[in-house]
Amino acid sequence: MIEAQGLVKVYGNKPAVQGVSFTVQPGRVTGFLGPNGAGKSTTMRMIMGLDRPTSGDVLVNGKHYAKHRAPLREVGALLDAKAVHTSRTAYNHLRAMAATHSIPTKRVHDVIELTGLGAVAKKRVGGFSLGMGQRLGIAAALLGDPQTIILDEPVNGLDPEGVLWVRNLVKALAAEGRTVFLSSHLMSEMSLTADHLIVIGRGRIIADAPIQDILNNRAQRVRVRTDRPDVLTRALAGEGVSVEAREPELLEVSGVAARAIAETALAQQVLVYELTPLQASLEEAYMDLTKDEVEYHSGPVADVHDHAGTAESGRHAAVAAGAGQEGN
Repeated sequence: MIEAQGLVKVYGNKPAVQGVSFTVQPGRVTGFLGPNGAGKSTTMRMIMGLDRPTSGDVLVNGKHYAKHRAPLREVGALLDAKAVHTSRTAYNHLRAMAATHSIPTKRVHDVIELTGLGAVAKKRVGGFSLGMGQRLGIAAALLGDPQTIILDEPVNGLDPEGVLWVRNLVKALAAEGRTVFLSSHLMSEMSLTADHLIVIGRGRIIADAPIQDILNNRAQRVRVRTDRPDVLTRALAGEGVSVEAREPELLEVSGVAARAIAETALAQQVLVYELTPLQASLEEAYMDLTKDEVEYHSGPVADVHDHAGTAESGRHAAVAAGAGQEGN
């Protein structure tokens, strides 16, 4: 279990984490989401004792990480897959870690097999691909057979088979009653993996709930097909109701339940030949939650084309000018 109470971290005059409190329960996969700069990495580093909180406290399995006599047997973490001696082989890297915690060599072989590193275990880590480096980082996190596992972007660089393997792995670890804390920017993968979500924005918790509750809190949407969309649109108009025309006879309605739409259509004698409630995606729910918490905003795609067009026009003008000079 991970228990954070009032965590605050300030770098100079810049607050990175502001009064964060949460509990990561065993027996389920807890996802940790947030925009870049939201405080995710800082929070995870404080959990692992790599950064000291300015104030507040965080315990792992009832103790500060540094207070555990054999930390690898309590907590396994992947925070930076590149934090290895590149001149060492994968086997020697894991063996050195195991030796510092009195972990038997057999366990080294077990995690190498589990993570699919058998064919490259005797190769130098410096030559590993990003995906193989991730597998080595996961092997190191599992080396002590810990009760609590913390993984930051574990599927980064993995191929589809590797992504599926990580998904099944973390679910299996949670099913064994372990605490699994997982950070990722891949919304589609998080929606398939996590049972519970903690969302952070600008250093504060903005959501802490089962994933289904977060999805259900989105405004209800219903896909409606009718031969008289204009009549139904006018009849449904009201405060908190949004009706968007997707196709000539297809509407997407928000803020009204499917039954109420059917009753309205019946009262207006409008034929409805499809009425489908739509489940919000995790990406939609996440974007809605964090829309006011994003520190770095990208420009609209149209601007790219505008700037490209301007640059292209400039190049043509320069070429034309050059041609004119050459003719003089």
